[in-house]
Amino acid sequence: MIFRRERAPMSARREVRVRNKLGLHARPAAHFVKHVRTFRSEIWLVTAGGRYSASSLIEVLRANLDCGANATLEAHGVDAEEAVEQLQKLLGQLDKFDES
Repeated sequence: MIFRRERAPMSARREVRVRNKLGLHARPAAHFVKHVRTFRSEIWLVTAGGRYSASSLIEVLRANLDCGANATLEAHGVDAEEAVEQLQKLLGQLDKFDES
């Protein structure tokens, strides 16, 4: 008889703030989603308005994250901790998409 030890799913979360003065509009949101899709974990953006799949551009845009908005990145899966760490850094660098 073979016994398999079940591993507890890995979860991670980080608080983030949008720094782009135009908010998380289409171009930076697309860049963000592109990076989200490189991870194996399921990743969500959680705001006061709801919970949005970070792997969907439409969902990220629905989160309506303006400049200074706070959100929580939640990840569930094998690379959850790495995902939230890298995505938190990425969100802090998306001000290069400032088009004003």
